Amino acid sequence: MVRTVEHGRLATITRHQKPVAYVLSPERFNEIVETMEILTDQNAMKAIRDAEAGRGKVFEADELPE
Repeated sequence: MVRTVEHGRLATITRHQKPVAYVLSPERFNEIVETMEILTDQNAMKAIRDAEAGRGKVFEADELPE
């Protein structure tokens, strides 16, 4: 099970063929938490929707702050 998780896959623990728990790597867990944080950030979601609609701002690399 640990090897499965180490290879980036989700491991499912079942009881009587029904999932009762999931095991995932710390990296995958952090990715999920980060996604949840973005989804709850109204400004970030607006920026994503604007970018998808072609309304995003474009900057030259040398214009970006360090």
